[in-house]
Amino acid sequence: VSLVAAGSLSAQSARAVDNAEAASGPPLTVAVFVSSRNDQCYDDGRIAAIKRLALAEQHRINASGGVHGRPLDLKFLDDQRDEAKSVANMRSALSDPTLLSMIGLSSSTRGKAVFDSVGPEIDASKVPYISDISVSSLFAGYANVYTTRASQDEVRAPVMAGFTRAIGYQRPALVGRAGAVYVEALGDGLKRSNGGNGGGLVADLRVTVDDNAIADDGLSQMVQTLREANPDIVYVLVGSRSTPQLIKALTAAGMSPALFVWRISSLPDDIISGYPNAIYELAWEDLPEVYNNRIRKRIAKDDAAQWTFEGEKVASAPGWSNGDCKARDKSDELPADPLISDNLRAITTGAQYADMVALVAAAARESPRGADIRDLRATILKQLQTSYSAGTGAFKGSFENWSFDAKTRTATRMPFVVIQPQGLGRKQLAPIQFVRTRDGSLAQTATLYLDVDMIKAHRINENEQSFFAEFYLSMRASDGASLDKIEFANAYIDPVSSRRQLTIESIHAGGKSVAYPEAMKIYKVSGRFLFDPELRDYPLDTQLFTIDLQPKSGDAPFIIQPPPLQLRDRTMATDGWEPVAQYVGTDEDFVPVVDAFTHSPSVVPFYKASFSWTLKRQTTDYIFRVVVPLAFILIVAYLSIFIPRSNFEAIVTIQVTALLSAVALYLALPALESDSATLSDRMFVFVYMLVAVMIAISILRVNKLVASRNWIIWILDTLHVVGIPILVALAGLYVYGKSLTVA
Repeated sequence: VSLVAAGSLSAQSARAVDNAEAASGPPLTVAVFVSSRNDQCYDDGRIAAIKRLALAEQHRINASGGVHGRPLDLKFLDDQRDEAKSVANMRSALSDPTLLSMIGLSSSTRGKAVFDSVGPEIDASKVPYISDISVSSLFAGYANVYTTRASQDEVRAPVMAGFTRAIGYQRPALVGRAGAVYVEALGDGLKRSNGGNGGGLVADLRVTVDDNAIADDGLSQMVQTLREANPDIVYVLVGSRSTPQLIKALTAAGMSPALFVWRISSLPDDIISGYPNAIYELAWEDLPEVYNNRIRKRIAKDDAAQWTFEGEKVASAPGWSNGDCKARDKSDELPADPLISDNLRAITTGAQYADMVALVAAAARESPRGADIRDLRATILKQLQTSYSAGTGAFKGSFENWSFDAKTRTATRMPFVVIQPQGLGRKQLAPIQFVRTRDGSLAQTATLYLDVDMIKAHRINENEQSFFAEFYLSMRASDGASLDKIEFANAYIDPVSSRRQLTIESIHAGGKSVAYPEAMKIYKVSGRFLFDPELRDYPLDTQLFTIDLQPKSGDAPFIIQPPPLQLRDRTMATDGWEPVAQYVGTDEDFVPVVDAFTHSPSVVPFYKASFSWTLKRQTTDYIFRVVVPLAFILIVAYLSIFIPRSNFEAIVTIQVTALLSAVALYLALPALESDSATLSDRMFVFVYMLVAVMIAISILRVNKLVASRNWIIWILDTLHVVGIPILVALAGLYVYGKSLTVA
């Protein structure tokens, strides 16, 4: 406990030194635009996630010196989804002479109001503004405005149109919300993208939506027009709350074209399960059965409650006064689960804002020390056009990599096409996907429906950071699906042969078989793989073991879709470990490349999927080999106090022997190569300290100056007899708490 306190004070001192540097100059303000809502009884957690994660990033930046010694100061401006407040917040931000950058504003409608009212001031300020607006045409004329969204014209619309053509649909139609800026932009983009498909859209309908409902006359007219047009797929852009009304109207009219909606998870279950055709959506983060690897790892390291944002009561919601809102029964509430869909969406939003705060700071640090606010702003804009420009470089955030198209100033993020097949009951990635090529065009790629069934993980070596694994790999035998195209990215490379230590046996190559599914290819793989152990909590640690898969060639990318977790085999053999959880994560990384002749930098992105297992170390062996002997050593040293002081030599001999025994026990343990002290190391040092305190007390008790003062002897005896057991009890509670929180 003392060591923990000392470490905490040391860390606080270090932070104080860094913060002293950060606070040495005037602060730099970053305006963060958010939009809270009170039309829901319980919020979706996005605002809480944005504030918590962005502020955590601010504290990290300031603790490491800020921007050349000047701290960042985040200023959150909430427009409460009101256009007038959005405009007022922008004016308020621009009036701040310390304004370094601006981040946020996700509504295209409010964004249009802001640029219509304050556009010239935004342009004249030259303040870097990284918005979250989906319609890039709104800020096309402002060179200092970027967005974290993908371009409607160059990404979203082409992907939607290209997918519908590739999957075989011939008669697309669009139903959108009249007057919505994003609908106008996306609708126009879909018209252009479908221009070569039989003359474009067979119907383009814009309906009036009031109070999240389509007017009855507009609904009936829409159904009649669609009946006459007879589309085979409809792009539905009327808003999440009006989409069920539209689907019910189509079904009632006996129509069931495939649907491309904004978000499938916002639809009621009965609508999804009862619709007799496929439903599609575009997704960036909330992928079926696949997690953002960086976010999932961060969640695994912390208490789940620290990553749970959704579900807070919105006291100002009108539903609480008119009776529409109902209080949740506390007895029915489940423990905090950060991995549910709505909460993950909140985490992703907050992570995006946190990454933008980090990007602004990293870009500003490229300016010369002592640069004024104008130079800092100019440096950020230059970095966005060079170091973080698509094809040239990328900013590696804590949660995602970010680069921006130099022309459109939109984020170069490719969406995934997700399908809810008729009758399947769950979403999955569609068979056809798209990736962006170096010249900016879209290239079609495939989804591999693949699973890794771990049989055994053994011979785990923390010092060599490797483990041996045996598993079955099964994939759907679709066109182009082959293990030859897959690389096991974390397989151990033998330093002698320069080959990966893998053995792959083909169990079934697909085709007709009396034993195996006809549509499946099955392999058995065994070999040695690398992992990155974190040993701070050893021996109460939980480690992450992964099988990383990526394309062998950048010219033949693919995306992996695993089966639902409920259907995956959770039984596996381990040596001294207990399985805790398994999941599939995805990450996009890049290889920086510089042409030595032209000095032109570029990046080569690659997609990686990780089948991951978290295993908790079994502690029985450690308890009997280490904890129990240490406990007896402490007990023997502790009992020596009850020997008469006249036998001082015997007392000290026992205590010194106890100290040497603890040291010998530590040296006899296998050495772990760790950059930080493990829990085991801290425990041994704690025992050394206690025994040393006992020796010091014994010496003081026989010292002539001390022995003549009975009150001092009483204090020493009390410290030994009462104080030391209390310290041991506190240390035990600390370790017990660690055993509960380390998962």
